[in-house]
Amino acid sequence: MNALDYFNARLEATISPMDYLRLTQIDPDKYFLLDVRNGPLHVRSLKIKDANVIPEQELQARLSEIPKDKEIIVYCWDVWCNTAAKVAKFLLERGYMVKELTGGIAAWKEMNFPVSDSTQEVNMSDNCGC
Repeated sequence: MNALDYFNARLEATISPMDYLRLTQIDPDKYFLLDVRNGPLHVRSLKIKDANVIPEQELQARLSEIPKDKEIIVYCWDVWCNTAAKVAKFLLERGYMVKELTGGIAAWKEMNFPVSDSTQEVNMSDNCGC
């Protein structure tokens, strides 16, 4: 793979927090933001505002909650976390349109973009699967 192919593939598979925020302001119904972080509730207490929370270890059982007619944007902790990449691969293999949010929630918070308290979610599980 040459550099051009690499960067084309990277841009096809990822979206920056700035681009996601801008694109959802233009067409908010096009996207389904998915928080796939594993871990106990106290470390997942914040989520990106309006994100849907389905931890990676619950994904297979809750697949019906993810719409096939929207572009799925997955995120996890940070650039060092590959959980979102694993989930993206899983969903792509099942026919979903998927991109990974670059930098995860860490990049989102660094930009001071909107977050909300995820502990208010009814479906939140404290079983981290770790």
